[in-house]
Amino acid sequence: MKLLFRKLSSKAVLPVRATPDSAGADLCACLETPVTIAPGETVMIPLGLTCQPTRKDIALLVFPRSGLASKHGITLANAVGVVDSDYRGEWHVPLHNISAMPFTVEHGMRVAQLVVTPVLFPEMLETDTIDETARGAGGFGSSGI
Repeated sequence: MKLLFRKLSSKAVLPVRATPDSAGADLCACLETPVTIAPGETVMIPLGLTCQPTRKDIALLVFPRSGLASKHGITLANAVGVVDSDYRGEWHVPLHNISAMPFTVEHGMRVAQLVVTPVLFPEMLETDTIDETARGAGGFGSSGI
């Protein structure tokens, strides 16, 4: 499988894995000027890229970068972004500042990471009954801490 990336800006940076065995490939900001994200603010950061996977049974998942989140309070507003295999528009990441300090994003800064995963396409059917289980309807926290 291959991911065919098209640069929508000459300044765009193709995703790269930091190490050969990294699960995620770093996604970089594509900016004309630096962008400062105030505490509590969300800003859409363009990546200057679009992508065409060579397979349709995959999803391109965009995750926060651990270092930005733990050291600077910069995470994704949507927790995990899902890029469908048939999406062809420019990629953006909604960076959210959960810290008490402003944070400035510079061009080329690694702002998120891309992980590719297989996707199943089940048939969706309606039914009048669902099998009982030991857990039943026990939801959040029902199995303990």
